[in-house]
Amino acid sequence: MKIMITGSHGQVGTCLVNQLATTGHDVLAMDRDTLDITDAQQVMHTVCDFRPDVIINAAAHTAVDKAESERELSFAINRDGPKNLAEAAQEVHAAMLHISTDYVFAGNKDGIYIESDNTDPQGVYGASKLDGELSVISACDKHIILRTAWVFGEHGNNFVKTMLRLGQTRDTLGVVGDQFGGPTYAGDIAAALITIASAIVEQGNTEFGVYHFAGLPHVSWAQFAQTIFDKAQEQSVLSKKPVVNSITTADYPTPAKRPANSRLDTQKITQTFGIAASDWQAALCHLDDYIA
Repeated sequence: MKIMITGSHGQVGTCLVNQLATTGHDVLAMDRDTLDITDAQQVMHTVCDFRPDVIINAAAHTAVDKAESERELSFAINRDGPKNLAEAAQEVHAAMLHISTDYVFAGNKDGIYIESDNTDPQGVYGASKLDGELSVISACDKHIILRTAWVFGEHGNNFVKTMLRLGQTRDTLGVVGDQFGGPTYAGDIAAALITIASAIVEQGNTEFGVYHFAGLPHVSWAQFAQTIFDKAQEQSVLSKKPVVNSITTADYPTPAKRPANSRLDTQKITQTFGIAASDWQAALCHLDDYIA
């Protein structure tokens, strides 16, 4: 396969590059320094020159709170960038795999979100990501939208790294306990995208559309933090684990509204591509890799 990756220095992008390094596939890995996805002409030129079978867009403006004050930048990267990539993919008959988010939903559903549930983003980040989804769907026939949530990994900034850092100096921590979701390991997202790309290019799978991929079991942020500290102590990454106090969303105000319910149903991706939900607890078995 010829695979073009954007956002190659991000959490998922780094994992994609690492996992594809020994596969023999022809990979063009681009980050923001080598490709401005908001520049339609540059994107078209790059894609037409490389002529990939698959474009995997792992680039995004993911600073949820900053997006509230950086609306124009957020929409440029999360809406216009995917549109440019999708139009270029269509031009060379490539498949477009695009990472999206639980933030496209309001987060107030009682049950687990399925792919066909109504979208209703509550902030700039979610709105820009939803527009990105719609742009990809309209511009490229062969598209996969992969919605995920609570992404963490060894690369970049994320909740696990923050908890480990704070756990080194704090005796107690207040962590939100009334928001629920499925933590998702970036390496598992990368593996899922590679599996889907292979199914499309090498096996001729044409089940394009929107898919959810996230972790199980579903937990609150406070429960996630507790698990991180339990495993960190077991692995001697922390000599002593802090006490986790569950607080409410109201106790921890942020510029952007967070979904109370980020639980994504992953049955469709399992049934279509044989991809199981992310085992986030297994991904915490080597926490020394998360400490710089």
